[in-house]
Amino acid sequence: MEGVGREHDSSVALPVEDFVAAKDTTILSTKPTRRYPLASWVAILALATLVGVYIFSLSLKQNGMLFGLRQTNMIEKEREQPCHHPGVPETETPYVHFPTPNTYSRKECACTPVRFFAILSMQRSGSGWFETLLNSHENISSNGEIFSVKDRRSNVTAITQTLDKLYNLDWVSSAAKNECTAAVGLKWMLNQGLMKHHQEIAEYFNRRGVSLIFLLRRNLLQRHVSILANDYDRNTKQLNGTHKAHVHHRGQADVLAQYKPTIDTKLLIAELKRSDKLAADGLVGFKKIRSIVLYYEDVVSNHTKLTDVLDFLKLPNMKLSSRHVKIHTKRLRDHIDNWTDVSNTLNGTQYQSFLNG
Repeated sequence: MEGVGREHDSSVALPVEDFVAAKDTTILSTKPTRRYPLASWVAILALATLVGVYIFSLSLKQNGMLFGLRQTNMIEKEREQPCHHPGVPETETPYVHFPTPNTYSRKECACTPVRFFAILSMQRSGSGWFETLLNSHENISSNGEIFSVKDRRSNVTAITQTLDKLYNLDWVSSAAKNECTAAVGLKWMLNQGLMKHHQEIAEYFNRRGVSLIFLLRRNLLQRHVSILANDYDRNTKQLNGTHKAHVHHRGQADVLAQYKPTIDTKLLIAELKRSDKLAADGLVGFKKIRSIVLYYEDVVSNHTKLTDVLDFLKLPNMKLSSRHVKIHTKRLRDHIDNWTDVSNTLNGTQYQSFLNG
């Protein structure tokens, strides 16, 4: 019995050494099952992240969402043209272009260089008259206030897409010449999204080699009178029920000139300061872009200023003409109903000289 008992006890109780060994074996066998799955999940997650980033970048490229992609492609497309003008100075090369329109072929004029320009101005500063002068040149196409349509200036993307179409010679307007156009541009008011996005637009102008023509007005009081008179005609339509911002006949001009606005002198100086600041901000905002600055009064009194513009655009000189007829031709005092109040308001201020218009 005693021997049997010992055999029974030995089958139940393990030696201490055996127990420790069994415990260690259990521990060693469980550690790998805890460590390796975690490392595997981390590796899989990292790989999935990398693949996701790669796919997203491809999607951006395919959808044309990378900034400047469209413009870069257009510039490269221009450079692929087998057109060479060794006579063009190296400093002028960025401003010489050979567009390839999508809507037609330039045919024998494919290698006729094209200059890109933009007329930057403010309402009632003579820009309409000035643009008709430029368009009388057989090689110039200036396409009006394209950005007077709000959708075209709703954001930077809309603006650059519109400009791309214009400078690729695909813009259709009455000012469009033919496949041999040598200078193409537009008229752009400073308050038509231009200053709101001036940094991005300046970068676009620089990248695309666009030259700027600033047309401003020295006498802001005369401009203010023109704005008030134009607003009045927009509401009353004095010419047979039709509003005319510009006229081609002296009789029509005389009718519009009969209206003499009464100026709110309490707001006058603030309005002149606002206009003055807008013009100054425009000059500063685009100071790094190749440009020429003109003043309406100088162009009216000295037509050699037009020659300066043609030289600036590197175009042959020729006589320019316009059918526009000036509306306000008398002394400024004769076009303002409350002249005495206006004179008293501006005398002794920085705008006193405007009274001599």
